[in-house]
Parts: sequence; C-alpha cells; structure tokens
Amino acid sequence: MTPYLWLIPALPLVAFCLITAFMRRPMRSAGYVSVAAIGGSFVIAILTLLEGVSGTAAAIAHHDKHPWSIVRTYEWFSVGSLAINLSLKVDGLGAVMLVVVTLVSMLVQIYSLGYMVEHGEMDPGFSRFYAYLSLFTFSMLGLLLADNFVQLFVFWELVGLCSYLLVGFWYHKPEAAEAAKKAFITTRFGDLGFLFGILIVFGATGTFAFSGVLEAIKAERLAGPLLAIAMILLFCGAIGKSAQFPLHVWLPDAMEGPTPVSALIHAATMVAAGVYMVARLFSLFEASPAAMEFVAWIGAITALFAATHGLVMRDIKRVLAYSTVSQLGYMMLALGIGGLAAGVFHLTTHAFFKALLFLGSGSVIHGSGEQDMYRLGGLGSRMPTTRWTFLVGSLALAGIFPFAGFWSKDEILLEALKHDRLLLLAIAVVTAFLTAFYIFRAYFLTFSGAPREDWRDPDALHAVDAARFTVDVTRTTDPIEKVAYLPHAYYRATHGPVTEGEDHHAEHSAHSGHASGHSDHGSAHHDHASDHHQSGASHAHESPATMTVSLIVLAVLATVAGFVGAPFLGNPFATFVTGHEHVLPFNVGLAGGTTLLALAAIWLAHQMYARADFRRDPLVDFLGPIYGLLAHRYYVDEFYNWLIGLAILGTARVASWVDQHVVDRIVDLFGWVTLRVGRFATLAHTGRLPNYALVVFGGVAVIIAVMLVQPVRG
Repeated sequence: MTPYLWLIPALPLVAFCLITAFMRRPMRSAGYVSVAAIGGSFVIAILTLLEGVSGTAAAIAHHDKHPWSIVRTYEWFSVGSLAINLSLKVDGLGAVMLVVVTLVSMLVQIYSLGYMVEHGEMDPGFSRFYAYLSLFTFSMLGLLLADNFVQLFVFWELVGLCSYLLVGFWYHKPEAAEAAKKAFITTRFGDLGFLFGILIVFGATGTFAFSGVLEAIKAERLAGPLLAIAMILLFCGAIGKSAQFPLHVWLPDAMEGPTPVSALIHAATMVAAGVYMVARLFSLFEASPAAMEFVAWIGAITALFAATHGLVMRDIKRVLAYSTVSQLGYMMLALGIGGLAAGVFHLTTHAFFKALLFLGSGSVIHGSGEQDMYRLGGLGSRMPTTRWTFLVGSLALAGIFPFAGFWSKDEILLEALKHDRLLLLAIAVVTAFLTAFYIFRAYFLTFSGAPREDWRDPDALHAVDAARFTVDVTRTTDPIEKVAYLPHAYYRATHGPVTEGEDHHAEHSAHSGHASGHSDHGSAHHDHASDHHQSGASHAHESPATMTVSLIVLAVLATVAGFVGAPFLGNPFATFVTGHEHVLPFNVGLAGGTTLLALAAIWLAHQMYARADFRRDPLVDFLGPIYGLLAHRYYVDEFYNWLIGLAILGTARVASWVDQHVVDRIVDLFGWVTLRVGRFATLAHTGRLPNYALVVFGGVAVIIAVMLVQPVRG
C-alpha cells in the first residue's frame, strides 16, 4: 500500500476542508465525515504495517543490514540551488505510530459522537470540533511521515496550533482561553530552541534531510560540543511539546478543553510528538553522549516530579494529566539510556491505556456532571462499563501482569539495569510505586464507597494554611529562605493573605471547575449541574453506546497490546522498530519485585480511599506541610508568575532609565549643539561692511592656500 501512503494524511485534511466549507452549522454529518476519513487512513496504515512486517522479516532472513523503509519524495519548492523536498518516509517506527495515531484518533472521534451531544442537544461548536480534530490528526500524521527538518518543523508547529484551537475550544470560558494561550506560549519557548537547533544542524551540514545530517555526523562535519549543543536545542522542542520539566506547566491546564481532546493530546498527538521526534532522530542523539545524558536525566526528573503531583490532585482529569507528564518522562529516560525500542514500546502501550483512562474520566463527567473525585464515589454500580474499563486502564498504568503497561514498563527497567544506570533505575522504581498508588487512589475515590456529592472539606484545601509553612521573606535575614520563598511571597503580595476559605475556593475552582458551576462537559452548553437535570454521583448514569464501545476496544488493547513486546515471544515489536533482532532476557526478580511493589501501592490506596465514610484525605496527616506544597504544584506556576513579573518590571525600569538618561540626554545634546552653532553663526552678522570684507578675504586666503598645497602633495 506504499503507493497510497500520501492518502494517510490527505484523508483527514480533505475532511477538514469539507467540514469547514459545507458544514459550518452543527450537524452530525460533520462527525461522520471525519470518522470515515480517519477510518480510511487507519485501513491504509494497517496495510502499510503488514507490508512492513513482511519486509522486515525478509530483511532479517536475508541478513540485510538495511531495515525495511519506504521513502516517497516530491519537490516542494526551490530557491536557487537549494531544493526543499516533500518526503514521506515510513519504516518500522513510522508504521507503528501511524497505526497508533489513526486508531486512537478514530476511537476518540467515535466516542465524541456521544460526548458532544447531551440530552439530545448538540454542542453549538460540534462541526467546528470535528474540523479541528481532523486538522489535528492530519498535522500529526504529516509529522510522522516527515523525512527532513523543514517538513518536521512545519507539521510540528501545526500540531501546536491545533492544540491551541482545541484546548481553547470553549473560548467563552476565561479558563479555557487562558489555558490555550498558556499552552501555546509555553511550548514556544521550547520551539525556539528547536528552531535554533535546526539552524545549527543546517549550518554545519548544509542539508535538512535526516539521512544527510547523519552522514555529515559520521564524516565529523558536525561533532563535539557543537553536536551536543545542537541536539540539546532540538530536545528543547521535545521538552515543550512533551511537557517535560521545566516546561510541563501547560499540560494540566490543558484539561480545560473537552475530554476527548485531552485523550487525543495525551495519548497520540501533541505530547507524543516530542517523544517521537527524539526516537526518529535517535541515531543523531546517539552520536552525542552528553545529549543522551541530558535526555535521560530530564526524563527521570520529570517522571518522579510529576508522579508526586498525582498523589494529591482532586480533579480526575488532572490526576491523569500529571500521570501523562510522568509517563512521558519514563519514555525520555528510556531513550536517553539507549533504549529506543523500550521508549517507543511504552509510547505505544501508553497511547492505549491513557486514551482509555481519559475517555473513562470523560464518561464519569458525562454521567455524573462532576470531576472532583472528593464529590464522587459509589459510581461502580451505576456505571459498570465505565468502571471495569477504567479498572483495566488503571491496572495497565500500574504495570500489573499481564496488562500492556507491565511489559513496556519492565522493558524500560531492564534497559536501565542493562546499562548499569542504578540511580535512574531507582528513580524509575519509585515512580512506578507512586504511579500505582495515585491511579488507584483515583479509582477508589471515584468508583468505591458511597456517593459524596454533599462532601465538604473539613480542612479547607490542604489542612495546612500556606502561611503555616511559608516564611515572611520581608523579615527573614536568611538569604536562602529569601530565595526559596520568593514565589509565594510574590503571590501573597499580589493576591493578599491566603485564608482557608479563599484557599479552598481557589483550589476548587482550579481543580474541579465547581466554583463556576460548570463541569468539563457542562461548558459545552449542556451543564450537568444545571437546574434542568439532576447531577452528582447518586444520580449518575452509564454513557451511551457510542462512548462505551470505544472504552471496550481500548480496554482490550490495554490488555493484549503488551504481548507484542513479550520476551518469551522474541519481542517482535522491538525487532520491527529497530530492524534487527532485539531481545532482552526476562528478569523474573525485577519484574516480580516491581509487581509486588505496585500491588502494595494498590493495597495501600484501597485501605486509605475505598471507604464509605471518606471525609478527609489521609495523606493530609501523613504528609503534613508537604501535602500543601504538592497540591500547589511546588509553586512552580507562582514562581513563573513572579519571574515574569520581575522580568517585565525590570525591563520597564531599565527602559525608563535609558529613556531618561540616554535618549533624553542625546536629544538635549542635539538641541544644545544647535543653539551654540546658531549663536556662533550670528557673530558674523554685525551689519558692518569691513567685517564682511574680512570674512570674504579670509575665505579667499583659505582657498588659495589649499590650491597651493595640493600640487606639492602630488
């Protein structure tokens, strides 16, 4: 099917054009057109994958050193001798990702046919929603098929644009508009580094083609510190797109978009783009040990850092958002230590179980009108399909045998052990424990116990007022404390002291959308908490078949997809992605130990949260002040607000000083010189003829002197 490779991205683009041109008003046909288009792309992607599997098997059988790949090149445009080609490349990595993206996108779009309609009323932006989804999918598919940096960058930016449009889909909500701007601007910082990296690569190699750059690196035209700088700058793009520390702050706020958008962004499109870029350019990164080390440690820090956030979030979608950030860190860790197959394998399995979890959370919101887990509970009997499929996704994320996450997580741990990266291995194991705990905390709070829609937090937000663990930086003399607590000091200075009631209101508004009376789905003009329809856990209902069918399909994939990378089957996934036989020996001790650790975390979550009399988060007492620190996300957002405010105020002060002491002085100097020249010129105008005659004769004398001197110099 490789002659029809171009149809894979083209079909969603055609759907976008049709919907935009002919279906501007809300109509279900817009959804059908979009689903049909992505369905066609999925079929072609499957046929391409099958062709690739047979091609890889033949290459291995004939001991061919060149793995299976197909490249289709078309001239895009040329400027003088520089020609920019539109190249479509598919190999093992690309074929796998084409199937993942088209399949997840198709299931999300089918799910949305039910989600974007409530009580028979269609969202006013229904057609626009599907147009954006089609454009988003086209952009990601174009990125997957890119074979040069120019094409990669164009689709890279298109993915960012589509994310902005979809996160801010409900643009009438100030929170959604702000979240969209935050996502777009934050990722621009990473994209700036990405662009500089591309320019350095082109300047050193003279080509944008991936293969040409690799040849230049082998010829050492790009090597040493310059190569490391170029690769780290390229990775900055992935830090932004894949929400790695410290540019992770945009992703949780992106939950303001419709839940299907969250599923698509977190599972198969925008955040996957960064990991895919590193995997696609893996041979380039591998040439720089310093860059690989940077990738590994950023991934490890992000994985652990984000996992701690998931422990205390109340909003079910935000738990999953931080889970995504953490799991992306896992993938980056794997790639950084040389585990290409392990990183891509986890990217693949994660796409299935994370899409399942997000769509499951959307089903919860659709059925109950609530996304604050403290106000849920008891949904297991009311939403059985959602419950069991969410449980499958939770088991896969926790890495429990035989679910997909078990095999891909174990592959990453094996890579760390193989390369003797024991500290990174320890971080990954601790992250695995935290992951199992927070996802089952979410599961038990949502589906176990009794409904808690009338729940009230007895301790306001986090049991500890921020003032109790924050020093007054205006009074302390310790410079370390001054620096450490400047972010919170700035927040208190600009917003006033934080009281318990205000703290609770602010967090509730940020994390559950409750302060405004709107749930996630309610923002679509179908507010489940409205006076027209009863809402809450006690009135929850199962979602329609258009939604649950996607949950069931994803649950099956989250269960069986991991077996394609099972060591006892020869790890066909790794063989296909890398193009050569790749099997890491199964380590029973490591797999068994991490599984027991995950089961212990699940048991602990059950003991703490699967109670009918839940009134208070047990972690409040266990963590003490640390709980508030985690719930406020380490004050990273406040720190950025302070830093940006400081930068703006500092820039304003510098500009003011320059304006007053440089610009004004220069203008004053010109005025002073003009006045002095004018006064000097008036001295010659005395009105007396002898003075004028003297000036004339003086001028003539100067001219004669010049004429006499010139011949002498000649």
